[in-house]
Amino acid sequence: MTRAFLTQTNFTAGELDPRLLGRTDLKSFENGAARLRNVVVDTTGGVRRRPGTAYVAAAEGEGRLVALETGPSQAWLLVFSEFRVDVYREGVWQAMVATPWSQAHLPQIVWAQQDDSLLVVHPDIPPHRLSRQSDTAWSLAEWRFEQKNDGALCAPFARFADSDVEIQPSATSGSITLTTSAPFFVAQHLGSRLRIEGRQVELTNIQSVTEAAASVTQTLASTSATTDWEELAFSEARGWPVALSFHQNRMVIGGSRDLPNALWFSRSGKFFDFDTGEGLDDEAIVFRLAASDDPAIRALVSGRNLQVFASVGEWVVTGDPLTPTNVQVEQQSRIGSPRHRQVPPVDVDGATLFVARNGREIREFLFTNIEDAYQATDLALLARHLVMDPIDQAFDQRRRLFLIVMADGSLATIAIYRNADIAAWSLQETDGRILSVAILDGEVMMLVARANGVSIERLDDSLLVDSGRSLSSLDASLVWDGFDHLEGQEAAVVADKQVLEPTTVDGGAITLAAPARTVVAGLPYTHVIEPMPAVFAPGRPGGHDSAYRPVRITFRLLATQSLHVDTGAGLRELPMRTIGEGPMDRTPAPFTGDRSVRALGWRRGIEQPPWRIEQNTPLPCTLLSATTEVKVNS
Repeated sequence: MTRAFLTQTNFTAGELDPRLLGRTDLKSFENGAARLRNVVVDTTGGVRRRPGTAYVAAAEGEGRLVALETGPSQAWLLVFSEFRVDVYREGVWQAMVATPWSQAHLPQIVWAQQDDSLLVVHPDIPPHRLSRQSDTAWSLAEWRFEQKNDGALCAPFARFADSDVEIQPSATSGSITLTTSAPFFVAQHLGSRLRIEGRQVELTNIQSVTEAAASVTQTLASTSATTDWEELAFSEARGWPVALSFHQNRMVIGGSRDLPNALWFSRSGKFFDFDTGEGLDDEAIVFRLAASDDPAIRALVSGRNLQVFASVGEWVVTGDPLTPTNVQVEQQSRIGSPRHRQVPPVDVDGATLFVARNGREIREFLFTNIEDAYQATDLALLARHLVMDPIDQAFDQRRRLFLIVMADGSLATIAIYRNADIAAWSLQETDGRILSVAILDGEVMMLVARANGVSIERLDDSLLVDSGRSLSSLDASLVWDGFDHLEGQEAAVVADKQVLEPTTVDGGAITLAAPARTVVAGLPYTHVIEPMPAVFAPGRPGGHDSAYRPVRITFRLLATQSLHVDTGAGLRELPMRTIGEGPMDRTPAPFTGDRSVRALGWRRGIEQPPWRIEQNTPLPCTLLSATTEVKVNS
């Protein structure tokens, strides 16, 4: 019988897909874990209980979060839900604005900030601008393209009819009748515009599929039938923009319902002027993505180049500066993005992270000097089991966490430090469903559906409970109000730094066993750390099916106040030194150092890990490394 020591010095590979249990040859196997739940991996290698969430306010219903930051101390949280948007500042409700977007529309909305307003587009709804007049006064209105002095609209136009279809006006000015050589007009064309030989008319009455009445905006060239005509690119008949961004001082619109592969660039410095004019350097640009598999543009990201994310691949648009004569577009990869919802790509240290079309990958779109092109590396290659149809994502730069909201309400996180090649996955679970996430003034804001309704919550390192509140009073009290959002729920409670037994919220209040001056209460959650199966070094006894017996496990801890470990005989709490010496001083002091525990029982294969940490105690726990002393049956 041989004695061996297995030391795991870091967890920078994160939680690994169970399909990798046989890949003991991978470096990630040494630095990964079988389960990392409700913990986050620090970029230094340790793993700690995740921050809890602080309750901010009740929301009207399920929806999406959007952050709008207009300057120092000017950060607004916009909560989009069924036909409304609610505005919050510093957690306080400021205003509500009625909107045209139903619950079914919200997964497809796209937004871009312009100064202190938000531009919002959806392929089935006219584009709108949300503007702030004051802290408590906001308005929403359809945006308008610029008009020339003669009334011509500076909006994008496009040809939808077949190229051989002619149109003939009855006169060159005033109220006229337009006749097409093939069926064209539909009821939704009413109010739209046509451009005939470069001159605009507005449709005032749809009389049949081949005939319509119109009002002439610019005097027409003649009354002859012509094939030189087109219509507004965006209208009730043709749909509205899909994607939106700003790049090189131009507004860029990507795709529409009926022109999914088109790109429109406004005039330089004039965001609502899309007049292509004579093709001068500062005039508007329009072109379509060319591909054999019919790309539909899903998102636009402005970086060193304009990145275009479509349903069948990724393109970049180059030109320095962009002009109608030097613009170039080139496809870089063929991953594709989902079509059933909009998940905004996110910049992380110069790389753009986006959800792949299959809903099972998070790709990193990044320019590489070696290839002199963009690559789309799969960050979920080792943790595919954690990616299930992402619906929202954001990057918490302060904590170096990339947060991905899944359709089932869970939240996957990646601890990212690109310079050290670290991308460590873990899964965050809560009593409810996470619906959306946004970064507001450096803080992580979440929309969460819980038993008592939908709430806005903030990730909070000082809380180790969910939907929690921290209260204090000069006088000690037995009864604490302020927990209406947890009515009927069993809450974890820490009073005067002492962990108490769980308490059911009754009448919006919790009642303590003894008076206290400070209280933290919220929903408990359990964190789990479970290592990969034991692997023995080459040349030593043991293999995949070898029997071994853990003798002692030593955990190196940092500022830890509670540690519950299962080494084969069930969970047990390792003793820590308490803060005080009185009979009521039950909370341990933060401990940094090594704690060892004996282990029992023979193990074989992957059925039982060498050890497992699992606890719901709302106290800090940070594991830096673990050393397992084992005896191997030779």
